[in-house]
Amino acid sequence: MRILIAILSGAALACSAALTAAAHPARPAEPSSAAGFGWPLAPPPAVARPFEAPGSVFGPGHRGVDLVGEAGQPVLAAADGVVVHAGWLVDRAVVSVEHSGGLRTSHELVAPAVAAGDRVARGQVIGHLEPGHPGCAARACLHWGLREGERYRDPLELVAPSRVRLLPW
Repeated sequence: MRILIAILSGAALACSAALTAAAHPARPAEPSSAAGFGWPLAPPPAVARPFEAPGSVFGPGHRGVDLVGEAGQPVLAAADGVVVHAGWLVDRAVVSVEHSGGLRTSHELVAPAVAAGDRVARGQVIGHLEPGHPGCAARACLHWGLREGERYRDPLELVAPSRVRLLPW
């Protein structure tokens, strides 16, 4: 009889633990690619124009976000990495940083304070914001982009809290 009571007690405890876990599921971990990232402008800026994923490789879209800033404001490395480009790209000044996990951030209209090959740390000044970004006539805007390989992603994923989503049971 004692064995039967022990078995039933153990089963009841296991069921109670399972119900508690189901009622209070653990928060999913942040993707490893987003760990250690911060805003490229301080304080965290307003978003003037959000990310719009292109429908195809050469399709229309907005491959980054435009962040409201002030001309001359320091632009910061969002995470540790290596500068892969710092200078003119076609008709604009750009700084691009390669981060671990295959992520690359780009920063447009930025007068570089770094050079290609430089190692940078999160929060380090990589340049200064310049005016003239289309759609930001009254102020300066930083166009902040994010790529993972050849795929464009929304850079706000790196700094904004994750979206809540219900899991199917």
